[in-house]
Formats: sequence, structure tokens, C-alpha cells
Amino acid sequence: MAKPIEDYGFIGNMLTGALIARDGSLDWLCLPRFDSAACFAALRGGPEHGRWQIAPAGEIVRTSRRYRPGTAILETTFETAEGRATVIDFMPFTDDERYVDVVRLVRGDAGKVRMRMELIMRFGYGRLVPWVRRQGYGLSAVTGPDALQLHTPVELHGANFTTTAEFSVGAGATVPFTLAYHPSHHPARLPENADQRLEQATRLWCDWSGRCQHERQEGHPWREAVVRSLITLKALTFQPTGGIVAAPTTSLPERLGGIRNWDYRFCWIRDATLTLYALLTSGYREEAEAWRHWLLRAAAGDPKQLQIMYGLGGERRLTEFDLPWLPGYAGSSPVRVGNAAHEQRQLDVQGELMDTLYVARKFHLEPDDDAWRFQKTMLEQLARDWNKPDEGIWEIRSGKRHFTHSRMMCWAAFDRGIKAVENQGLTGPVERWRVLRDTIHADVCRHGWNPDKQAFVQYYGGNAL
Repeated sequence: MAKPIEDYGFIGNMLTGALIARDGSLDWLCLPRFDSAACFAALRGGPEHGRWQIAPAGEIVRTSRRYRPGTAILETTFETAEGRATVIDFMPFTDDERYVDVVRLVRGDAGKVRMRMELIMRFGYGRLVPWVRRQGYGLSAVTGPDALQLHTPVELHGANFTTTAEFSVGAGATVPFTLAYHPSHHPARLPENADQRLEQATRLWCDWSGRCQHERQEGHPWREAVVRSLITLKALTFQPTGGIVAAPTTSLPERLGGIRNWDYRFCWIRDATLTLYALLTSGYREEAEAWRHWLLRAAAGDPKQLQIMYGLGGERRLTEFDLPWLPGYAGSSPVRVGNAAHEQRQLDVQGELMDTLYVARKFHLEPDDDAWRFQKTMLEQLARDWNKPDEGIWEIRSGKRHFTHSRMMCWAAFDRGIKAVENQGLTGPVERWRVLRDTIHADVCRHGWNPDKQAFVQYYGGNAL
């Protein structure tokens, strides 16, 4: 049985991210980047496809979880008849994207708890069994370009391509585990002290989240929820380039047992603009600046070739293929890597992009002449394309249609261009944009409105809302 998706916590370091279930099992992790192949893929199959579990060896009386306040550090507390222990999970920040670590600290809180660790490493999305060797610090594993090291003082045992350990932790004691990734053709790096890395990660996360300008007063009923959301959005940022992934996972189904299982480990312009809107209105301008640079690099070239989505570094070819050896979350197959939607036309993205950059200027993002030239060139192309059918926000694969939402967002694109000239002192063919804005408005009201339903419909001539 698949674990409920709401039972998973998310940790990350702005290079990649992991999902950890309430039972202490790390079931999803791609290394070294969000879009790399997974080395733990149990979320799409079973333990045999890779996982890393640390939990009490005996019966668990109660489990509770929390994020350490102001951070992306996850704490899972297990209570047994013998005592209480907490597993602290986090990913330290790094100055070299080739080296990515996951740290798991088992802290004794009360009594003495017997613990068990099970490590099943499977590279290539659960398919490839690595060559594992025992080392003085723990063990090492390698498969082709990828290498992992497990650093721990606990005695390890290997059998059936699985590493296990049993140990006890008493009140006041901490048992560390560090899983360190490096490219196999580069030398490994010795991890720093785990407790010191925890302190550093806590400080850096708290420094960042503490700058949130949304509802500054402590005790505001929504501040904790807002800060938690912002931390998650920040953790989905790929720090080296400024790109923002839509999600750290692939092929979680839209409907259990269905086939609409897509890879979301890419940078959708639409999703990123909405993320930036949340960050900007909460006082975070550096992220908007980095994303604007990412956008100009990714979309550079002929405006007719603007894509709805790009890779973390601005890659354009995101070829889609299936992984037939994975049964999928709750049996939802196929499991996909890549996304064919990168070749689709979705005309709404220009509207979201123009709106967010307009808002960015309202929040005093530094002016950038290149960015405004890019926007004007994009609007020139949109002036030729706005009345064409597209695949729309739903990314349908059954043919293009005249989607009401897409058409309305074309209106928004020209509206924000006009407002940039009128309210922000920029220059552009505003009279022409006004004509286009009015033309699109009339088109939507004439063709997108269904008088019988007294509502706008999904696409022109359709009946769905």
C-alpha cells in the first residue's frame, strides 16, 4: 500500500530535495540536482526501488512531526514503551553543487530506544544496484558517474543488496548518519561535524525566513503558515541559476490509478511567476532578481521560440520517456521522466510573466533595460499570436483550442505593458497595445461567455466552465 502523500515531509538545500515519510523512510531523492535520476525511488514503487529508513526497532506508541521553526529542517519524534527519540533530517547548504549531503541525526530524548536503519541504494530511478564497499567511516557505493558515502559510527551489516544497522540511543545522546554524494570521477570530501552543520543550517534558514515582511507582528494568526509556505518555495529554487522548479517530484498522479502523471522538476514560467509574486510581496527581491536573469538567459533568442518551461539551467530539450520498471505511486502508471509539454503553445504564460515583472517594478526591483526590451519583443510576437488556438493551462494533448483563460491572459499581457508605460515611466507603442487590449476583451466577451450557463466556459464553443 502506498503511504498517503500528506505523510511526507520535504527537506532541501536549493540544489535538490527529499521526501521523508512519517515512518522515517526517505522514499524520494534525486542527486545531485532536482532533475537528476533518483537514487531513492520507493515513492514510485516499493522499498526494492531504493529507500533509507531510520525508525525504532520495536513497536511505536506515538509519532509526531514538526519543522524546526523558520527552517526546512524536519524533526520526527518516535515514542516507544522504552523511551522517546527524535530523527532530525536536513540537507546542509554547500558551496559546490557537485557535493550534496543528507544528514540524519538520531537524538535520544527520554529512556533508551532501540533503533534500526535500513539503507537500500538504487541509482537510475530504482533500477541500478551499486557496487558497495565497507570503509572505515561506514561504506561507499558507486554506479557509473554517481557515488555515495555513508558516514556513521554505527556498525553496519550488508545482505541481499541492503545495508542494515541496529543500535540504541539514550537520553542526551545523538547518533549521526551522513549520506554524501559526489561525482564518481571526483574525490570524495570528508563531511564536517554533523552538529555544527545543523547549527549552521538552522541559522541560515532562520536568517532568511526572519526577513519575511508579511504580517510582521509575532502572533499573527497566519504568519506561521505564510513563513512555512515561503520556506518551501525558497527550497524549490535552484540556487546556481535562479530557476524555480514546480515540484521536486515526477509522476505523482492527478488521480489515483490514472495516467496523467507528469514530471514537474522543471521551471514553468507560469509557476515561477506566481512563486515570485509570493516572494516579492513578502519582501524578497533577491530571488526575483536572480529569476529575471535566469529568464533572460533561458528565453534568449527568437521570441517565436519562447517555451512555457525550461530546465534548471535554461535547457530547452526536455524529452519525455517512461520508466516501465516502476509501478507508479499507488499503481498509477506510467512513471515519466521529461515533459513533452515543453513543445506546447500556452499563450497565458506571457500574461503571467508581464504581470509579475510589473509587480516586481512596483516593489522596487532594480530597472533592467534588457528585461524591458525582452518584454516589448515578446508583446510584438503576441500581437501576431493572441488569436491562435493553444493547448492551454491544462496542457491537453488532444489538439489545440481557443481557451478562454489563455485569451484573457493575453489581455493581461498587453494591459500590464500599458500600465508599465503609464505608471512606471517606460516607453512602448502604448496606443497599439490599447487597441489590442480592447480587441481581446471584446473577443473574450463575445466567444468565451455562455449566456445559457451565465458563465465563462473553458474554451470557445464548449460547455465546461
